[in-house]
Amino acid sequence: MKSQNELGRYLAVRRSRVTPRSAGITVLDRRRVPGLRREEVADLAGVSAVYYTRLEQGRARNPSDAVLDALARVLLLDPTERAHLHDLAHRGRDGRTAHRTAPPGGERGTDENGEHGAGAGGAGTRDGLKRLLAAVGAVPAYVLGPAMDVLDANGLARSLLAHPGREAPARWNLALQVFLDPAARRMYPRWEEVARQTVGFLRLSGGRRPQDPRLAEVVARLSGRSEEFRSMWSEQEVRDKTFGTKRFRHPVVGELDLAYETLALPGDEGCHLVVFTAPDPRADAALRLLGSWTAADPVGTNGTVGTVGTVGTVGTNGTNGPEERTQRHRVPPGTVDERVRPVGSVGSAGSAGSESSVVAERG
Repeated sequence: MKSQNELGRYLAVRRSRVTPRSAGITVLDRRRVPGLRREEVADLAGVSAVYYTRLEQGRARNPSDAVLDALARVLLLDPTERAHLHDLAHRGRDGRTAHRTAPPGGERGTDENGEHGAGAGGAGTRDGLKRLLAAVGAVPAYVLGPAMDVLDANGLARSLLAHPGREAPARWNLALQVFLDPAARRMYPRWEEVARQTVGFLRLSGGRRPQDPRLAEVVARLSGRSEEFRSMWSEQEVRDKTFGTKRFRHPVVGELDLAYETLALPGDEGCHLVVFTAPDPRADAALRLLGSWTAADPVGTNGTVGTVGTVGTVGTNGTNGPEERTQRHRVPPGTVDERVRPVGSVGSAGSAGSESSVVAERG
């Protein structure tokens, strides 16, 4: 990623968002600029106005941690934003900008087009992580790379985030999916919130890995194809993926809220394990229904794999209704069984799911 004067741009944007009142400054004259003036930031941080101006202009190098902490205090930065400020300032000064271009477990495999695949279920993660993903198969879980590539995922995560029954692409990137796949706006009822979280995570990751070619590739592609991404990217927001709640609208189980926890993987720089759990009985029932829908049936004589479908509805209290029964039946790959009724009011699984897709990179 291009890093020329990223620190200066970040300081200027953040300065424009701090009102004089929030900084304890009494305004006596008309102001021509939004937020604080450079000399006001310098005075509040205890540095000279000339030095701060040089910082914004990219002409001052290697500010001390004490200066950065003072600027973070004046600019009202939260811990994630403060860490990003330090990352931008320390580029080339220490090892924190070191990066890996390969996902955990060594070199990536390649798909039929020669792309270095990091897709769900691919060869991108070490065996221990694959076993871990399989062990938590009752909930969606996946390994996320620094550029938001899904390096590996269990079956329930693929069914939640991708089209049910559709084979995961060779390279599956959640950032490209959010901005370039029209189906993402149906999958995420709170699309703008998800989009801003996505941009913030890419910003934070880029500050830590400024020379990462994959990050640069993803940002360049999004910048060239999405005006909304370009607008959000210019706002210099940074966000970390730690924990929270995300709302989904799924063609099989309808609308549901899931809690997520994101764990950094020791020894796999920039990679995280993301696990979703059900925060309430309704979400739990929806996940169980989705799990039963995606469970593989024994392979038939024609080579197709069926699914386990649940006949009946999920009750409003989150428990299965009295008419529920589970039976095995054959379903052609890539189709939706009409006997599986979705939770909520999204409509039939067939009509809603037929347009859902993930963004597959093919060069």
